[in-house]
Amino acid sequence: MITQEILLDFMREIAYKPMTYNELVSHFALEDSTGLKAFEELLIAVEQDGRLILNQGGRYGVPERMDLLRGRLQAHAKGFAFLIPDDREHPDVYINANDLKGAMNGDIVLARVSSKSPSGGRMEGEVVRIVKRGVLQTVGVFQSLETYGFVLPDDKRINRDIFIPKQSFKGAVDGEKVVVRIVNYPEGHAAAEGEIIEILGHKDDPGIDILSIIRKHQLPEAFPEEVMAEAENAPDSITDEEIIQQGRRDLRGLNIVTIDGEDAKDLDDAVNVERLENGHYKLGVHIADVGYYVPESSALDNEAYARGCSVYLVDRVIPMLPHRLSNGICSLNPQVDRLTMSCEMEFDEHMKVVKHDVFSSVIRTKERMTYSNVRKIVEDEDPELLERYSPLIADFRLMKELAMKLREARMRRGAVDFDFEESKIIVDETGKAVDIVKRDRSVAEQIIEEFMLAANETVAEHFHWLKVPFLYRIHEDPDPEKLQNFMAFAANFGHHVKGRGNSIHPRALQDLLEQIKGTKEQTVISTMMLRSMKQAKYDAESTGHFGLAAEFYSHFTSPIRRYPDLVIHRVMREVIMGGGTLTPKRQEYLASRMPDIAQQSSERERVAVEAERDTEQLKKAEFMKDKVGEEFDAMISSVTSFGMFIELENTVEGLIRLSALSDDYYHFDEAHMALIGERTSKVFRIGDEVKIRVAKVNMDDHTIDFELVGMLPRAMGERRSGGFGSGRPGKGGRSQGGGFAKPAAGKAGSGGGKGRGGKGKPGGAIGAAGRVADAGTRVGEGPRAAAGVGAAAGVAAPSARSKRKRKSGAGEDVSRPAAAPIAKAGAPRRGESGGAKGAPRERSGGGRDRGFDKYGAQAAARGGVSFAFGSGKGGYGGPASSNTDSSEGEAKGVDGSTKFRSREDRGPNPTAVEGSITAPEGKGRRKKKAKGGVFIGQSVTPGNVETSDQVSAKRTEGNEAGPGSRHRNKK
Repeated sequence: MITQEILLDFMREIAYKPMTYNELVSHFALEDSTGLKAFEELLIAVEQDGRLILNQGGRYGVPERMDLLRGRLQAHAKGFAFLIPDDREHPDVYINANDLKGAMNGDIVLARVSSKSPSGGRMEGEVVRIVKRGVLQTVGVFQSLETYGFVLPDDKRINRDIFIPKQSFKGAVDGEKVVVRIVNYPEGHAAAEGEIIEILGHKDDPGIDILSIIRKHQLPEAFPEEVMAEAENAPDSITDEEIIQQGRRDLRGLNIVTIDGEDAKDLDDAVNVERLENGHYKLGVHIADVGYYVPESSALDNEAYARGCSVYLVDRVIPMLPHRLSNGICSLNPQVDRLTMSCEMEFDEHMKVVKHDVFSSVIRTKERMTYSNVRKIVEDEDPELLERYSPLIADFRLMKELAMKLREARMRRGAVDFDFEESKIIVDETGKAVDIVKRDRSVAEQIIEEFMLAANETVAEHFHWLKVPFLYRIHEDPDPEKLQNFMAFAANFGHHVKGRGNSIHPRALQDLLEQIKGTKEQTVISTMMLRSMKQAKYDAESTGHFGLAAEFYSHFTSPIRRYPDLVIHRVMREVIMGGGTLTPKRQEYLASRMPDIAQQSSERERVAVEAERDTEQLKKAEFMKDKVGEEFDAMISSVTSFGMFIELENTVEGLIRLSALSDDYYHFDEAHMALIGERTSKVFRIGDEVKIRVAKVNMDDHTIDFELVGMLPRAMGERRSGGFGSGRPGKGGRSQGGGFAKPAAGKAGSGGGKGRGGKGKPGGAIGAAGRVADAGTRVGEGPRAAAGVGAAAGVAAPSARSKRKRKSGAGEDVSRPAAAPIAKAGAPRRGESGGAKGAPRERSGGGRDRGFDKYGAQAAARGGVSFAFGSGKGGYGGPASSNTDSSEGEAKGVDGSTKFRSREDRGPNPTAVEGSITAPEGKGRRKKKAKGGVFIGQSVTPGNVETSDQVSAKRTEGNEAGPGSRHRNKK
């Protein structure tokens, strides 16, 4: 039988030339009707999936041999997108908004590369064919216009409103949050059309905000009936017959404990430590044997595969498995027997594993410890706790000793350890945010972190050498070009990294992290380093983990919450019971399944990360909503060309826009990441302490605006009366500097109040501005996750291929920055904040993610800082640049005939104005006046703009009417 793999492998051969159906039939020697029918169906299915191309001559070939690329589209709120090719070795391809041909975020498409940089690293292309739609439904606010309506999507990457005909309202009224199914996708300038399938409630009702995010990411909530039925059949306890029958090793007499957060209920890992007579340490890591209760291909297994992982939102958890299992028989509760998979390791004085064993076991934990109590025992010597846990005190002290030595050894070998501050949002019974507190990374968290890392590495290497199908956690070496960009960025702060390009050892990066510890630039450099790396992901092949400096790594320690862990548990038990091998048939089946499981798990993880990020930003904005007008001490976390990102003590971040710095005109010094006053020479740098006032909270975009306390207005003689201010693009209103903010490209000058190009007053903007495409980053520890990173105007930003890093030592999951070319057009949906909603902040959750990788989705986007851009944690990105490409005709409202009152009125980059005459800075320099143009004054609004010819005509009329006019005319 001809399979898809056989067919594609044949067509990928160098000697293959496109063949017709009959030629393929002849080649494969198909004669019987059954075989012919199956082959025809295979051809049709593979062609529809975009893996085969049928050309106009009726010949079949693979896309890559026909100059086409198949991949998933990662759209940006600004309208452009990146193609993430199926071929993981191929660079991402930038797709201009005009070249999307109706494709949307998440679509599987075929694209053609139209241009590339000399080095071949940066490519541009266009969509040729949409293979499969990625967005079937979305969530947004319904806007009723009586005979028809629109849904304004919450997902900024869907940058066009969805048209709703009256018969599809289904009872929705204006202002309600709804779920809409897309019926007809956009074509050309026509909007997508949809029908409302669920009404969530009014957007301001309690709980609707989180529910909207759940629906937006299509997260499953309730489990299907058949899944719950299987869960209910799970036993409440284990029997001695089970233990004997399965040959499990009895460890119930050991001092085994769980160490978790205060509110954790799914306890899936336990540890014990002892010192051997030879002076070595023996560490035991015991993980709940969830795979024993979730049989392969069962309803429970299929549901867990579809969910991929548990999702930890601010006020709830959406579990991968029903609570009947995760909090019951699979949870390692104290003083009860539980089935586990164990990994015992013996470490010598150099922290090398000299002996290890992986086996199935039964344990009974002595105590359910919390991080805070373990910290108080080993650090604070709390008398009450020392007495309460006296039989285990020596064990806890030994755990600390071993963990610190393991960490020291890991740092010596070159592991990169990011130490970002994390926060926890406290909500009340209604879900409202009432407090935000910092998470401490205490010695107790580090103990579990180091033990889980050691177990993950040991298990990965053990099964790698057994050569059985397995799932690994990999982190490829950074892209040399992106790493060089980071090194140049760090050099601006006076820090240098040893090495060059891809020859840089992770130890050199860790040395840099140690150098910057405690400095003002620590956060921004750490974040930029994280973004310069590739993204960690699951894979069926072990290629090593750069960030951990580990040759082998897997996720073995969280089977309750991660599907890959569950899968390898089943493989481990099967291999152990089979004497170290699998049957050939089983080996072949598992080998064919692992790549698909790896990709699915990575993609689901990315979705979970984005949902967690969205809820965190939402609740932080909600927490600050009633604090408008209040003052706080804060620190500058990033400086950009459009303002400064300010971080409060509780990790809340907001933006002070350049237009709000009213005491002077400030210029952005990219090399030193500083804003410098034109007149006063006042300097704002990263790490400077400032006092701010909360100016505005936008609950639609989940962003926060700050203003400096004590900021004086500019002197009267220095006021810039016209021009294009530094207001946020697309907002359509006036900027604080007296000018007008640029509307979103393609929407300007319409004067319409309903248009999505801006949120300002109708007609509150003039001219249409082009925009510089922000760098796109993908988030998710998954294969190629992405989240936009706000790019500063006119600055080439590293682009991106971007876990759930819940506070860990080694960390994982990083975005891949890449430079985005200048976007030409496209109608952005809202006022284009210039980037994605910011970066995910991974949860420490008391060691929730016991994989302890920091190089995936959450860590990738964390902080949201890009080269010379804002950290983005507040949900901001760089505004659209006024540095437009005049050859593209983007600066439609300003040309060579435009008159300005001062050079500043040209905007931040006057050279972008076609035909303009650039005067060097300094006093006494006059600009040559153009013959005609538009005179921009402070009272300009659409409709009262006059050309210079009209102004001259008026002056002539006035001269003729007034006394002495004849004399002046004669002159």
